[in-house]
Amino acid sequence: MNDRFEIPGRLKNTSLFLIGIGLLTLIGGIVSLLMSHNDVDRARFWVVLLHDSIFFTLITTVSIFIMAAATLAQGSWIIAYRRVTEAIGANVWVFATIAAVVMFLIVFTFRDAKGINTIYEWVTPGSDKILLGKKAFLNPGMFVGFTLVTLGLWSFIGLKIRALSLAQENAPKNDPKIYWKVFRLSAIFIFIYALTQMSTSPWMWIMSVQAHWYSTMFSWYTFGSAFVSGMSLILLWVVYLKNQGNLELVTKEHMHDLGKWMFAFSIFWTYLWFAQYMLIWYANFPEETKYFKLRQQGPYSVIFYANFIINFCMPILILMSRPSKRNYFTITFMAMIIIFGHWLDFFQMIMPGPLGEHWHINWYEIGIFMGFAGILIFCVSRTLTKASLVTSNHLLLKETIVHIS
Repeated sequence: MNDRFEIPGRLKNTSLFLIGIGLLTLIGGIVSLLMSHNDVDRARFWVVLLHDSIFFTLITTVSIFIMAAATLAQGSWIIAYRRVTEAIGANVWVFATIAAVVMFLIVFTFRDAKGINTIYEWVTPGSDKILLGKKAFLNPGMFVGFTLVTLGLWSFIGLKIRALSLAQENAPKNDPKIYWKVFRLSAIFIFIYALTQMSTSPWMWIMSVQAHWYSTMFSWYTFGSAFVSGMSLILLWVVYLKNQGNLELVTKEHMHDLGKWMFAFSIFWTYLWFAQYMLIWYANFPEETKYFKLRQQGPYSVIFYANFIINFCMPILILMSRPSKRNYFTITFMAMIIIFGHWLDFFQMIMPGPLGEHWHINWYEIGIFMGFAGILIFCVSRTLTKASLVTSNHLLLKETIVHIS
């Protein structure tokens, strides 16, 4: 079987158009940065780049996690569209590179008029006892080293799994050597992912934006948000390819499974959202509750409640029934809503710390988001063209053909 994808002119032009908007927005932001003497405006320039680069890095890395988890479980449900997850995972390095550059520039170059880093405040702790107490973990050297190792391993494994999958096509039929190589690599990735995304990465990259505050549930919370967004991203690509006449092996049973993952992890995210909120708010410690006070009762209250409505109420009301998870329009609509909703979730995680009450969602925020979306479409579509969309020599191909939800 040979199912090749060719990039339609419309998709290519759309991706280039979005990248163009992102570049123009970035140039406009740089001009505004050079002309402005306002510390909040200068912080906003960097925080928006931080927000989007981390968000896109995490949701693309989810594809590697899903492949690794399915491989270890010897699940056949993913084989029908495995090339999609491989293509997304193989481009983690693009967003990881951007994220690393942005974070390092913030750590080493950003200072306000008083010489203070108001984004990562632990960089310039002064005499702050709390920040000084965390200096063994929160310091530039540790930040750079950990970030390089984490993003480097994620990127390498994403590319390696893709390479091994392509090598399997040229291997002798039913030869299990490469299959077990991927199995072992998947186990290694799950271990690395547990030590990074599910524990320390969100602490350094996101939670340390408000270094006086902490939550022991924060890493799981960001994982839940990234996972459901990453699953929605996979679904969008699968539906698009189906509409182009590709992925003939994908049936409504596979789409139903993707819809169930979106529904289930929307509930999982909500559980973590409420548990983190309840435990901290109920404790009534001023150093902790101020995190939620700014978001729930302050200027971010609109986003706080929109976050709950978009990421919980809409998925549970729309995706609960079986027919809705098998309707292409419904699940496509909900996938886009979920990605936007969790982009807002990451927005309210990051923005209030550096910007306080001076937040915006206008041309700069939207333009940078569109630019990252354009890069994602361009890179993933190019990767998809380089091999057949059917893993015709995979050991579990037969099982996915007869898959029943």
